[in-house]
Amino acid sequence: MFAKVLVAEDMEDINKGVYATLRELGITEIDQVQYCDDALLRIKRAAYDGSPFELLITDLSFVADHRTQKLSSGESLVQELKQSYPELKIIVYSIDNRLQKVRSLINESCVNAYVCKGRRGLRDLSDAIFMVYNNKRYVSQEVQNALRSNSTLEVDDYEIELLKHLSKGLSQDEISELFKTNNISPSSLSSIEKRLNKLRIQFNANNAIQLVAMMKDVGLI
Repeated sequence: MFAKVLVAEDMEDINKGVYATLRELGITEIDQVQYCDDALLRIKRAAYDGSPFELLITDLSFVADHRTQKLSSGESLVQELKQSYPELKIIVYSIDNRLQKVRSLINESCVNAYVCKGRRGLRDLSDAIFMVYNNKRYVSQEVQNALRSNSTLEVDDYEIELLKHLSKGLSQDEISELFKTNNISPSSLSSIEKRLNKLRIQFNANNAIQLVAMMKDVGLI
């Protein structure tokens, strides 16, 4: 089992639950921080001292306060660590169950596990720790669809932004103007129409309303 674990979580009650779970697994060297910058510094220091952390458990969302942070989210922390400490095992423990987010962290940022906070979150976290220790990947059941390799999830950030505005009731003309104002490209009405037509064909949706409903069902918006 892991000997040295760092937990990055800004909610004290959740920290207590994670700490208790780690102790139940026989892990005794547990460090906890409430800021991503502190997590990075602890990991750097431990590596410098020749006693590196073996596992990081981190949330994605950290509430901003009086301290100015270079790394303001767990996602930015993960990206930094995977570049500098690729051997460090990372488990994301988050309430965010958007499939696109999970897919990006697993496939692009190479996190070792994604655990959803919830009624059985700590039990899933315990299972994830065992799996990751044995060099296996773990993803909570709620977001396992994120690992499917079919076209259901082949939607880029631009298309997700487009669908979000469509789901809020904006017309294609209004979205075009909004994209122009925010320097989002392509922003022309014809480009937006073509992209929506492409998505309707891709997902076999009869109209924009059905397309938005399907995207909500799979957690993309």
